[in-house]
Amino acid sequence: MSIQKGTLEIKNLSKSFIVDGTPLQVLSNINLKFPSGSFISIVGSSGCGKTTLLRIMLGLETRYEGDALLDGERIEGPGANRGIVFQDHRLLPWLTVGENVAFGLDKLDRKAKKLIVDEHLKLVGLSGFESAYPAQLSGGMAQRVAIARALANKPEILLLDEPLGALDALTRMHMQKELERLWLLEKITMVMVTHDVDEAIYLSDIVVIMSSRPGIIKKIIKIPFARPRDRASSEFMQVKAEILKEFHLGTEYPFAYAI
Repeated sequence: MSIQKGTLEIKNLSKSFIVDGTPLQVLSNINLKFPSGSFISIVGSSGCGKTTLLRIMLGLETRYEGDALLDGERIEGPGANRGIVFQDHRLLPWLTVGENVAFGLDKLDRKAKKLIVDEHLKLVGLSGFESAYPAQLSGGMAQRVAIARALANKPEILLLDEPLGALDALTRMHMQKELERLWLLEKITMVMVTHDVDEAIYLSDIVVIMSSRPGIIKKIIKIPFARPRDRASSEFMQVKAEILKEFHLGTEYPFAYAI
């Protein structure tokens, strides 16, 4: 049976770091399977191992117990089939927007690079900004460039590490809509780490809830309602209450989630 591209599977995964000569367990017996083309969010308190799990998926952490598989193959290191967007855009300040998007397309000739850059800047709504420098952009625009750069290599899976966490509330909500639009257009697997429960529910097919260290999978919630999603709807608030109860938050004021 063939495996669809973009299928991510984590099997019996545990990870420890050595701190002052003593093993510190960060992840314990993680088992997950994400269907190709799905949008998954991982939520949990700070220090629960969310970002470490993302780094394993990216291939930056290779020493661990168990397996991390993409398309049935063990992830042994970084690869062009995976892209990542961090909380801070990490654009190279001495390169223009176009040059930043083209970064990593070294094997292509100049004409092919330009076609890809133009396509992806149009995709994120930044046509005309090819010659601008990162310092001339707003935070939201810079994150769009970072997303365009990550998508330019045509990855099978896009990893998102708190990609909107540094933005103001209104820009963040706008960028959530943009992420959803891009996901629907690109039809690739996206895995996002976030502390924002509303964001996770708004964007995801599946929300994975992790416990505090050592990180284990506490609960997996499949979002049961269709897009576009109304944050003020009773069904949205029900799922939010279910997630917050896992962190013992929100239960003191049940009327806030009454239907």
